[in-house]
Amino acid sequence: MADLDLNLLVALDALLREGSVARAAERLHLSAPAMSRTLTRIRDTLGDPVLVRAGRGLVPTPRALALQEQVREVVREATALLAPGTPTPPAQLTRTLTVRVNDGIIPLLGAALYQRAREEAPGLTLRFVAEGTEDVEALRDGDVDLDIGVQGALGPEIRVQRLGEDSFAVLVARTSPLARGRLTLARFAHAEFIVASRRGMTRNPLDALLERQGHVRRVTGVVPNLLAAAALVARTEAIAVVPSVFARSAAALMPLRMRAVPLETGAFIVAQAWHPRFDRDPAHVWLRGTVKALWAEMIRDATPVRP
Repeated sequence: MADLDLNLLVALDALLREGSVARAAERLHLSAPAMSRTLTRIRDTLGDPVLVRAGRGLVPTPRALALQEQVREVVREATALLAPGTPTPPAQLTRTLTVRVNDGIIPLLGAALYQRAREEAPGLTLRFVAEGTEDVEALRDGDVDLDIGVQGALGPEIRVQRLGEDSFAVLVARTSPLARGRLTLARFAHAEFIVASRRGMTRNPLDALLERQGHVRRVTGVVPNLLAAAALVARTEAIAVVPSVFARSAAALMPLRMRAVPLETGAFIVAQAWHPRFDRDPAHVWLRGTVKALWAEMIRDATPVRP
């Protein structure tokens, strides 16, 4: 098997089809002398003349005739095996895709992605997993197909594609006095705050921004995720500062109002990351393209936040 040359099968197939060294050479874009040398190698390998002179032409030997259909089938299968893969239509995809994303993105982007999958790729199962250690190994090992969020240093081999920018907004209950009138910096700073922190931290960069303006805020509740923060705000007069994408979805699901933060908090970039071995995987291509398209639709359709 160490001396096996599959090109000999391709050449033999061409010789048997054409019955001529010259025409077989043209078929494979080779010179006639090169094809003649290949025929000699085929004869040596098979221990059979393969093609013999008959008048002005060549005719196959009985051994060659017996091998003709088998050689043709092997060449066809090898060609199909080594050819570039044919893209699988989304409707025919069957697979579980694991998406790592924080709870602030799932209510809007996750829901839209789920609905699009049901419409275009019903054989897919979407498994959303919470952010945690955000380790690169999960992407490398294939435990996570796609990571969506604010991306840190993930390693040079990880693909990162920018989805767009997001900013912060204030969530208040619709019945709260802070839902009416202009939300000034003074009213904002003197409100009670609910903070979402997986590690239970009471401080975040907002505190430093307020302190530079001469204000110190009061944190009256700390919860592990944004959905819990929104639920508490909806039933109290406390407020929460959350990403705008999440604020829009929370305001649609709960009795909340979304308001602009009365100081400059800056924007942040949201991106999706994956391992390059999935670059051409049909299900992964559909997933990445759909996520990017849905994010663009969300930003385009977003209504301006009022002060």
